[in-house]
Amino acid sequence: MRLALHLLWLGLGAAVIYPRVSTERQLALRQRWSHQILTILGIRLDAEATDAPPGCLIVANHISWLDIFAINALRPSAFISKEEVRHWPFIGWLSARNDTIFLNRGSRRHARAINEEIDARLNAGRDVAIFPEGRTTDGRRVLEFHAALLQPAIETGRPLLPIAIAYLDAEGHPSSAPSFATTSLPQCFAAILACRALTARLNPLPIITTAERSRRDVSREAHAAISTRLGFPPARTEPEIPPDPPA
Repeated sequence: MRLALHLLWLGLGAAVIYPRVSTERQLALRQRWSHQILTILGIRLDAEATDAPPGCLIVANHISWLDIFAINALRPSAFISKEEVRHWPFIGWLSARNDTIFLNRGSRRHARAINEEIDARLNAGRDVAIFPEGRTTDGRRVLEFHAALLQPAIETGRPLLPIAIAYLDAEGHPSSAPSFATTSLPQCFAAILACRALTARLNPLPIITTAERSRRDVSREAHAAISTRLGFPPARTEPEIPPDPPA
């Protein structure tokens, strides 16, 4: 009930407050509201500080829908999402109001337009966050990154900020409860509420420069950094099937 009321408050804030305040104030509100969502769900945020400059392309491993709120609570960002989310009741509208960039997979023309939009935000000193695995996992591995998703950072010369995400139970062991890989949203939500305690641990890693480098090289470095931080061996091969989005 508290979460439902909070989401309604977010909707009201996005409709009424956002148009009347500066971009900086919007980001501050998004950060505070995201932190409150985690608190309502009984999730403690354990996030290391980072001195990365504004205007980074944030790349992170993807475990749960909670990842978005955890990253926003640490460093409010624009997120890349599939076009279908725009049409979800309420969530699509709220996402659009909160700086989400919707990607129509399979359309190269649309991908170029999206890249230009991301370029503009990065050059304006705004962070943009992506999950280059392309889908969620159970948190026990890091899938190969789709290098094409990193193209905007290559074009603008802006740095990458890798963030390693993990969820821990009350004993400090990795928890799969927040994983959205093989469950429905109601099942995932129920698993989270059933936990006695959960910690969302975010480890920002040293930034990765992109100037005069290929996106595949940058992708491999980011993947290796996140995998190593989480204690997993880096993947050695590219995915067999290339991604639909940006070229």
